[in-house]
Amino acid sequence: MKEKGLVEFFENYLEKKPIFKNKQILQSNFLPEKIFHREEQINQIAKILAPSLKGEKISNLFIYGKTGTGKTATTKHIISQIEKTKNNKNILLKIIYINCKLKKVADTEYRLIAQLAREFGKAIPPTGLPTDEVYNSFFSALDKEKQNIIIILDEIDQLIGKVGDEILYNLTRVNSELLNSQVSIIGISNDIMFIDNLDPRVKSSLSEEEIIFPPYNALQIQTILSERAKESFNNNILEEGFIEKCAAFAARDHGDARRAIELLRVAGEIAEREGNEFVKINHLDEAEEKIEKDRVFEIIQSQPKQYQVVLFSILQISDQSKSSIFTGEIYEFYKNLCVQAGLRPLTQRRISDIIGEFDMLGIINAKVISKGRYGRTREISIEGLNLNEKIKQTIQESLGL
Repeated sequence: MKEKGLVEFFENYLEKKPIFKNKQILQSNFLPEKIFHREEQINQIAKILAPSLKGEKISNLFIYGKTGTGKTATTKHIISQIEKTKNNKNILLKIIYINCKLKKVADTEYRLIAQLAREFGKAIPPTGLPTDEVYNSFFSALDKEKQNIIIILDEIDQLIGKVGDEILYNLTRVNSELLNSQVSIIGISNDIMFIDNLDPRVKSSLSEEEIIFPPYNALQIQTILSERAKESFNNNILEEGFIEKCAAFAARDHGDARRAIELLRVAGEIAEREGNEFVKINHLDEAEEKIEKDRVFEIIQSQPKQYQVVLFSILQISDQSKSSIFTGEIYEFYKNLCVQAGLRPLTQRRISDIIGEFDMLGIINAKVISKGRYGRTREISIEGLNLNEKIKQTIQESLGL
């Protein structure tokens, strides 16, 4: 596009009737004033947290549910109401929220404790001190005055996956080190089996309460989308039936309201870029394809190196073989790659579990088949994954292969 044409393009863009009224409402970090279809969970959490306003130590709480079931939004909504009450009544209560998925905040034990210490005004360098010294600084900061402290660890399974469950044991035992303050932990996890995989010693120190967030159904997602669309789009922009189809897409994908809202936003952006005045159902199909590609890359980039080596092995073998591939041949290829990447190979059983996890994430198809007296294996295929070369390149860069 020539410079003059580019100026004309921008001027025309400014003159067009906008599709969005307030796009921020469709961003993942937007916190709505009203949380729909979570009244039961709101009441349960509120009852557990209320005693903290009277200076009582509350139970440790774990909140489970698949992605997009409203766990974080509901928790933040309740916390905002507690903060208002606390401020109105001059109550000493400190609530700290940490997203454990964030790098440089919670990807090592040192960084997490340093971040928590900073919340109490302690200046801790990003690296360099012994971990015990960071803990001591954190404990002394906690105990400066008599108060209740609630630490919310969102995506806590990500933290434990990176640093192990010892950190959870240390945090739950912190009260035995304190004279003035008392600490409670709220963990939020997408992994319903998370607590069962912890060390028994850690598990017993938690003595936690649990709340499960079920997936939304299509009608519930329609309500959520209709409310967001009302505030974020200009009137009569969405094609008839758009909200219903968007909700059906998300309900099919484990009742993920976050994904539904993202579909709504991306479809609007596609329509806007194409110069359309309306957001149509075909824009929704394009949005789903785009989000799926982005999702695959995000999942792969966030996986531990061992997982990336397993997936790279699957992709390499599938390129060389048109027939079905099985766990055994992937394992042999994987062991050789581990040598190149400077990693210690895991057991074949663990590799089979990782393959199963990739299957659950929808990255591959892995069917368990019986081989009679020779036991069971997984038959793996990657039909429908049209990004093999890009994925392999991403993994190669990550592993330095």
